[in-house]
Amino acid sequence: MLEALVLSPRYSLDAANWLEGIDPSRHYWLWVNGEPQLPVIIPGLIVSSIEELRTVIGQFRSLQPGESLKLTRIVGSCKIYCVSSNCYAIEARVDSALVWHLFDRETIESLLMAAHPDWLPGEKDLELGRKALMRSLNQPLYVP
Repeated sequence: MLEALVLSPRYSLDAANWLEGIDPSRHYWLWVNGEPQLPVIIPGLIVSSIEELRTVIGQFRSLQPGESLKLTRIVGSCKIYCVSSNCYAIEARVDSALVWHLFDRETIESLLMAAHPDWLPGEKDLELGRKALMRSLNQPLYVP
């Protein structure tokens, strides 16, 4: 049986609030449909050099419709799908449902730029990092 796929509205930089922030570990904290009651945390890009960032941005810019780019991290990953020339999707689970969050090119590039080695989180973003740490401390260490 095929799993249902849900589309979230397209997010852009000039749209209503949908980005809660980007924590120091480069996780993107989104509010699904702009609803603070529906948060989702997506692992973002982490690089060790500006050259690596340029490479990933170049790979993103060269995506054609139907292609994807996987951002792999030690724990978790994120996949960016090119839906059309200026429409990209990042999938995440929201209440057990697979949801594609749609973005324009400028918004994805802005999220990726947070991986810049010189990027510094704001106070609000630091608080998200503390929140993520507290969540992880409440998780079981071993799941059989």
